[in-house]
Amino acid sequence: MPKLFDIKFPGGCKTLPEGFWSSVDVWIKKPHVVNKRLCGVKETESEDVGREELLFLLQDPELSLRVFSFLDGRDSPAQTHAKEKAWTSSVRTFIPKVNNYGANLHKEVIVKDFCRQQVTFLPFEEDSEKKVTLKRGNIYQIQLLHQDCEEWSLELHALTPDAWFSDGVAYPKLPWLSSDLLPKLVRWAAECRSSEFKSTLSLLPVEKYSVTYQQLKEKYKAMVKVWPEVTDPEKFVYEDVAIATYLLVLWAEERAERGLTAPQSFVDLGCGNGLLVHILTNEGHPGKGIDVRRRKIWDMFGPGTLLEEKAITPSEGFLFPRTDWLIGNHSDELTPWIPVIAARSSYSCRFFVLPCCFFDFYGKYQRRQCKKSQYKEYIDFIAEVSGVSGFITEEDCLRIPSTKRVCLVGKSRNYGLPDEAEAEQRRACYVQSRQAASGVSVQGSHIGNDGDCSLGNKESGRTPGSSWGAGFQPRDRVETVRNCAALPRDFVDRVVLRVANVLLGMTDDDGRESTSAWNRGGSLSVSEVAGLLEQEALQLLKKECGGLQTLLKNNHQVFRVEGGRVHIRDWRDKKSSRSDTKKKPVAPGAMKTRPCWFYDHHPQRCPLQAEECPFAHGPGDLRPSTRPLKKMKKSHLLSD
Repeated sequence: MPKLFDIKFPGGCKTLPEGFWSSVDVWIKKPHVVNKRLCGVKETESEDVGREELLFLLQDPELSLRVFSFLDGRDSPAQTHAKEKAWTSSVRTFIPKVNNYGANLHKEVIVKDFCRQQVTFLPFEEDSEKKVTLKRGNIYQIQLLHQDCEEWSLELHALTPDAWFSDGVAYPKLPWLSSDLLPKLVRWAAECRSSEFKSTLSLLPVEKYSVTYQQLKEKYKAMVKVWPEVTDPEKFVYEDVAIATYLLVLWAEERAERGLTAPQSFVDLGCGNGLLVHILTNEGHPGKGIDVRRRKIWDMFGPGTLLEEKAITPSEGFLFPRTDWLIGNHSDELTPWIPVIAARSSYSCRFFVLPCCFFDFYGKYQRRQCKKSQYKEYIDFIAEVSGVSGFITEEDCLRIPSTKRVCLVGKSRNYGLPDEAEAEQRRACYVQSRQAASGVSVQGSHIGNDGDCSLGNKESGRTPGSSWGAGFQPRDRVETVRNCAALPRDFVDRVVLRVANVLLGMTDDDGRESTSAWNRGGSLSVSEVAGLLEQEALQLLKKECGGLQTLLKNNHQVFRVEGGRVHIRDWRDKKSSRSDTKKKPVAPGAMKTRPCWFYDHHPQRCPLQAEECPFAHGPGDLRPSTRPLKKMKKSHLLSD
């Protein structure tokens, strides 16, 4: 059987052949990372099978001969073995993203041959009566070859390539396997590194998640068009739809396991825009959200969505004894407290947290080890808090448009109800140890000389109305702007002028004097630009999100920041004039409402004519702005 495609591994690859099987497992277990039209697969247990076990699928003797010769080796179709050949096989069922993919189940028998370093895929369909039909035209094989004892390569073969069928979902195009799948298998095999975290949706039935997600996405997609917040509507709407889907399926599975009929109740602590609360409520779960700051979108949800504007301080006043689940979705400083609050609310209270920013009980989380990524270390810390709080903690990874996708779920306790007092003792000691480590001093919080916690109440360890979170700092009710937009105007102007003058005094990027009629100067790395500024200015920028780079990008009229380097922007170059800002062209209503920096400061003025430039060439060209100007502070920094 002639090969359809092959690709060589980079020289000196030391991860083979183990890396090959690791990469194949990604394709088998998580095909959706490559085939974006799939939600995932449901896989059966692997087992050792021989020829007889595969005949149920092949049926046709002629086809059986061709398939077995395909499995045994293409050069000897009539070859037989004195001893029955055994393979490891499994069956996977594809779960498409779309719900209207037909009534038949689309499956594959996957046959692994570790001796020949090859894996063969035999697709078939199963109808409602369990009748199977082999898709004989789509049988393919991927094989690892070791050539000349040095070079490794990956080959793709198809049993009958001329009969290949493609629908773009369970059956991708044959050229796609060559151009997209094989290069990724090579890269994964060469890297051969296991993830720090579990696979996505490891705690849920993926098929139920897929169906529910498509239904909710269709139901709530209109929110994107009416989103009143300044945040990206597509990211936040579809992320909250995905989180709501996860919780709804998780809770449905829990009801089935426990024999419950009533929908679980919930409280979302630090609910933000409140969309997650709105969706869960609409889908029949009683609950509410609490956040320190009201959002504009709250008014759109109506009275059926309960949202409270309130600062949350861990204390007896913020326990929820009648609530089934506490939710912490990017809850920041509340994240480590949520397992504690859930444990102290009631023995039956459960929790779900999706950690984002790294907070300890009484401030920013301080790293304790460097062998893990900061994110993995923080997830492990929250899992530790959960365990000490008394929960059997499960970890999962969500499918959301975010780099922080790992969630922790506490559904059951690691102790019995009669041991509640002892469990509370452990909780109190742990929280107070974190309090001591942070250097927070709180009156009424005592740790004895022998290390035991001095409890105010023998049964619960807490006194009614006590604030066992004393020293905790909730976020400010007014959100602090830290994107360099609130920096003093004269400070920003001086930084821009200083950096621009240095760039204009340089040669262009290839080391020659600029031959252009208009001087575009050279370029500097962001770190080199930082070296131009005084320490006091750098300290001020350090307090802003993104620091110096954010300031430079905010001033995109003057600078183009690309690949970590800073250039003077040339507005004659239409491609680069907006390529790094990811913004729409200047709206007609905003034309000429701001002075042209180049007209005022560049030695050769603006390279564009006044009628072509979106900015004002002189006071006579300036039009009044329709938006109120922000009040800017005066600054003594960067003085001449």
